[in-house]
Amino acid sequence: QVQLVESGGGSVQAGGSLRLSCAASGRVFRRSAMGWFRQSPRKDREFVAGITWSGGGLQYADSVKGRFNISVDSSKNMVYLDMKDMKPEDTAVYYCATALTPVGLRQPQYWGQGTRVTVSS
Repeated sequence: QVQLVESGGGSVQAGGSLRLSCAASGRVFRRSAMGWFRQSPRKDREFVAGITWSGGGLQYADSVKGRFNISVDSSKNMVYLDMKDMKPEDTAVYYCATALTPVGLRQPQYWGQGTRVTVSS
């Protein structure tokens, strides 16, 4: 079992920045991949960014490339999502998730409870 706890959500104005954090605990495998997903009202949950604990396997959704950056601190079992130049369409509940491989992020095995991000225009 892996437990994931997100933090750092909140409200920000368009053009602003926010950092989300995800604390992982339990059976954290160093070869596993970590990802951020988001779900806004009336939309399906969508992939945002992914990374491995070694810092490789970087993946980004086209909608966030150049604005969002995912990173890890494997010594602390922490995953971060730095968001800048935020837009109202970034408003969503953001989830941290993990899978055994980067490809496995298509169907993560474990999820956090989510943290809400609101971007106002």
